[in-house]
Amino acid sequence: MSVESAKAFYERVATDEAFQKQLRAASDDRRQEIILAAGYSFTWQEWEVAQAQISKSDDGKLSDAQLEAIAGGVGAVAGGQASFNEEPRGRVRLGLKQSIGSIKLLHRLFYPPTWSIGTKLSVALLSVTLIPMSFTTYHNLQESLKNAKDSEYRKLELLATSNASRLDQLIIDIQRVAVQVSTDKDVVGFLASTTPQKQESFRSSMQRTLDNVFRSNPDYDVVYVIDSNGRCLAATDPTFIGQNYAFRKYFGSSIQGRPYVSSILVGKTSKRPGIYFSNPVRSETGKIVGVAVLKIKGEDIWSIVNALQAGSQSHAFLVDQYGVIISHPDKSLLYHSLTKLPPEKLKQIESDRPDDVNQIKNLDVPELAAVMVGAKDTGRTSYYSPLEKTRQTIGFAPLEVQPWVLGVNKPNEKFYDPLNHLIWQNSLSLLAVGAIAAIIALILARSIARPIRALTKAAETLVEQDDFDSQKLTEVSRTTDDIGQLVRVFLQMAQQVKAREQKLKQQVKELYIEIDEAKKARQVAEITQTDYFEQLQKKARKLKGRTVKTGETEPDYFEQLQQKAQKLKGRAVKVVE
Repeated sequence: MSVESAKAFYERVATDEAFQKQLRAASDDRRQEIILAAGYSFTWQEWEVAQAQISKSDDGKLSDAQLEAIAGGVGAVAGGQASFNEEPRGRVRLGLKQSIGSIKLLHRLFYPPTWSIGTKLSVALLSVTLIPMSFTTYHNLQESLKNAKDSEYRKLELLATSNASRLDQLIIDIQRVAVQVSTDKDVVGFLASTTPQKQESFRSSMQRTLDNVFRSNPDYDVVYVIDSNGRCLAATDPTFIGQNYAFRKYFGSSIQGRPYVSSILVGKTSKRPGIYFSNPVRSETGKIVGVAVLKIKGEDIWSIVNALQAGSQSHAFLVDQYGVIISHPDKSLLYHSLTKLPPEKLKQIESDRPDDVNQIKNLDVPELAAVMVGAKDTGRTSYYSPLEKTRQTIGFAPLEVQPWVLGVNKPNEKFYDPLNHLIWQNSLSLLAVGAIAAIIALILARSIARPIRALTKAAETLVEQDDFDSQKLTEVSRTTDDIGQLVRVFLQMAQQVKAREQKLKQQVKELYIEIDEAKKARQVAEITQTDYFEQLQKKARKLKGRTVKTGETEPDYFEQLQQKAQKLKGRAVKVVE
């Protein structure tokens, strides 16, 4: 096993396409057999070393896909340290480098000292602008939301109060009519008569009085009179005559001398819901001789309550002193209690309306019943409704003449619509101002950073190329701020540096000349001061004094002298070396 074997295998695969295709098409085990049969044997570490050496020499001919295609065979030869599906370790190292590069990039993004001057200025300007503005906006928004929420609560309470006042006035007006009926002389005379003949003498005039009262208001359902035994003697609805209403609470209260206003009850005779107003009828001597009853239609009360709206999906409802709903837009919820009623309250309800007690079901809203039933003052609350499966907000107000409470209900999502709108408006305002501030910050940062970048680039060019484009800096230097002053100082410094550099180069050149001349002088001195050179000088002087031989011309003589001088010069150079 060796690195050379791995290199040879690499070259074989890179140059022999048939061998490469054979390896690619073979299975892992078959690929191992092919490589071993071809005479190649190496470890995975040797394969990595060979691959690294080939890559450094720029002789790599295989792509990543080709290497990956034969990696399984290499792993098999290397003793199972790699498999066909395993990525080469170079890819792992590349992924590691990429991860480190990503970490460094994140570090630069979140580490302010590494930011550019433009980024720092932009962030600083945005922070100075947006942070105080955000706190101010948040504080103002909280105050606005609090005021808006209180305003929505007050709106619900005012709606409940106004409608409760309207119902109070309606009840008071009808009570007055009931009193007028109970004190009418014909009604008194009719009920106070002790003989049938005398009673019949008042019947026609009394009936006319009842009919006139009934026709005076379309809200009236029936007007009738009851004797002291609870039997109806006269009525605007003939079906009431002869019926006994001694079981009704309104009769029991009025026969004892007290006026009474019932809850919304379903009539035993008419089977129609309504409110019963009763008042005792007294004779001239003050004796109670009967009861006058005026019933108004329950639908009219419901229409008054249901007409109250506090926006979409809102509704009003009315509960009596027991917490039983007596008016609601959803008729299926009528006569349902807000919470479970104790036995004593059920007995009281049964005594007044025995036919309705079986309809009372528990809505299981104890948190609403706790604040609403028997309330003496206007209020508001929030509760969870099992019917709607959401939280609801309610404003309520008690009636003055009856122990009833009227509530105006609104889903929380609708109640908070104005608040959400306010939040949205404030957010848009903050975003708009933030966008404007960001644009201004970027423009300012760019205007400040641009000359600094130009100055930095000029300095880098000056260092690398001994020169830079001064035209761009000249444009920047025209400003009168600190940046312009810095650029002007830099230009002056650059000019002085260039001048000093030229002067230094000239001095260095002159120094080189002086050094060369001194070196030559020293070399000449070393040559001329040797014994050998003195001998040469002596021989030259002898040659100068020699006469020309017979037959020797003067040019020939000087040519010989020149040849000897060349030989002597060559010897002198060798001695210097």
